[in-house]
Amino acid sequence: MFGCLVAGRLLQTNIQQIDDTHAIFELPNVSSINHICVFLLGNIPFPEGYGATVHLHWPGKGFQLLGMLSNDKPSAIFRLRSSFSSSTTTRAFEASSDSTQSDLTSGTTAVLGISIELLAQILPQLPSQTLSNSSSINSNAIAKPPPDPTLLAERVVRHLFNYISGFASSSNLGPDVAVPMALIAKWYEVFLSKVKNSGTAFLERDSE
Repeated sequence: MFGCLVAGRLLQTNIQQIDDTHAIFELPNVSSINHICVFLLGNIPFPEGYGATVHLHWPGKGFQLLGMLSNDKPSAIFRLRSSFSSSTTTRAFEASSDSTQSDLTSGTTAVLGISIELLAQILPQLPSQTLSNSSSINSNAIAKPPPDPTLLAERVVRHLFNYISGFASSSNLGPDVAVPMALIAKWYEVFLSKVKNSGTAFLERDSE
């Protein structure tokens, strides 16, 4: 799913899976690396509403956040040299720091970590400059909790009731009069057209 490329070196696709949402690349001779490009290979996209944070474990300095990837931003170039503090700045890989540290070649190998997360959780982690550079991310792709099915059903029924009530005066519809199927069929046609064009947001507006 991921690849990384260091200038002057072969493309790396030898990613090591840690768990379902975390993976790493080892970067030998890290002191000679100025920039690194990380990207999606294009064979597997992120699930809807998800992206990935990219982190670097510099020997002795812990994992630190570099930036992010998403379906709208499938590649990014990061500057490595002179960009790290003396302490860890991310918690995404804290649980695996000890095991990762044992894999390092003393003083020469860094670890590039990739953590798959919800976009809604990723964006607040990014510095303002990085966030502005990622403005192409579609905010509608950020995962939102599914609507309450009971509330949604109530709004659909209310929409149907309001639609039919609008014909009451002209069609002499009363509480004991059967509703013509043609009227319900017309409502269904209008309702479906609205859902296809604008989703279910109009139901929320109608309920206000």
